[in-house]
Amino acid sequence: MRELRVETEHPYKVHIGQGAVKLLSKHYRELLTAADQVVVIADSQVADLHLPQLIGALTDFQPKVFRVPAGEGAKSAESFMDCHSFLLSENCSRNTVILAFGGGAVGDLAGFVASTFMRGVPFIQVPTTILAHDSAVGGKTAINHPLGKNMIGTFYQPRAVVYDGDFLQTLPENEIRSGMAEVIKHAFISNEGWLDELMAYQDFSSMSGQELEGHLEKGIAVKSAIVEEDEFEGGVRKFLNFGHTLAHAIEAHLGYGKLTHGEAVVLGMAYALELSESPQLPRFLNWAKVNRYPLSLLTHMPFDELLPYMKKDKKATAAALNFVLLGSVGRPYIETITEQRAQAAYDKLRKTIKEMI
Repeated sequence: MRELRVETEHPYKVHIGQGAVKLLSKHYRELLTAADQVVVIADSQVADLHLPQLIGALTDFQPKVFRVPAGEGAKSAESFMDCHSFLLSENCSRNTVILAFGGGAVGDLAGFVASTFMRGVPFIQVPTTILAHDSAVGGKTAINHPLGKNMIGTFYQPRAVVYDGDFLQTLPENEIRSGMAEVIKHAFISNEGWLDELMAYQDFSSMSGQELEGHLEKGIAVKSAIVEEDEFEGGVRKFLNFGHTLAHAIEAHLGYGKLTHGEAVVLGMAYALELSESPQLPRFLNWAKVNRYPLSLLTHMPFDELLPYMKKDKKATAAALNFVLLGSVGRPYIETITEQRAQAAYDKLRKTIKEMI
């Protein structure tokens, strides 16, 4: 079992490994026993697959379960209010503990619910996707607005992250691609040797469970180090948004849930590398093509359709676009980009992609 400690204002541990969910009744018995209610907010699809395993680890605590829509559909104002209605109807209180069970979307939703119900109740992240190795750690919670992703939310740290490798075994191919995008993002902003390891994968199915857990541990370590330095995103934490400015615009433009978050991030990282004039771009585009990321989508989306969404990005200002760029691997930085330069780079990237697919 792998274990990391995240040293935020309210420190907590991340447990990674097969069977990790059994640690809930062992390491967190005091927290759960003191709760008047234990409530699981679960992705409906994940619940169909894995809820018995979670309930089995919580038999001493008789949890109540509230299912929310699968994927990005969970991160709506309607789902947020439905969760609060459930908590109130079940007579939950400030002594209630919430468990977020599912991918990053449910973690974001449940964390936001926990941070706002009666001004804050404890919650534990129980992620079930590779992608959630990023979102489950660091305390960002949010729901989406039709005009922008993650625009309504809070900073609120979990009491623990319990990451059971058994839940990853049922992930479909597109969700594996999605999760590995955030893993390679962490490598880009931190470690060239690790990036080389990841770039060597031409088929993620060749990765063993132990290899995957090792990559997840490295990714979480990168994120936790940055979060510890800048918990509330006043500076270096913005580096974790490498690739996300365009990615969030694509997701909003297409409609949330039409494309996985990680697949959008790959397109966004390609664009950030183009803006950076990085020598890593050709190799990265080849890696993305080999691993079947949907590069061709960019050739069908004009820049002027995405620009309004990028202007709403949380790093943007009224006058300009701010992007996380890459000087070299492990050296991210933020630069203000004019609309003209942004469009020129976008058009150049689209041309390159058209020539290679």
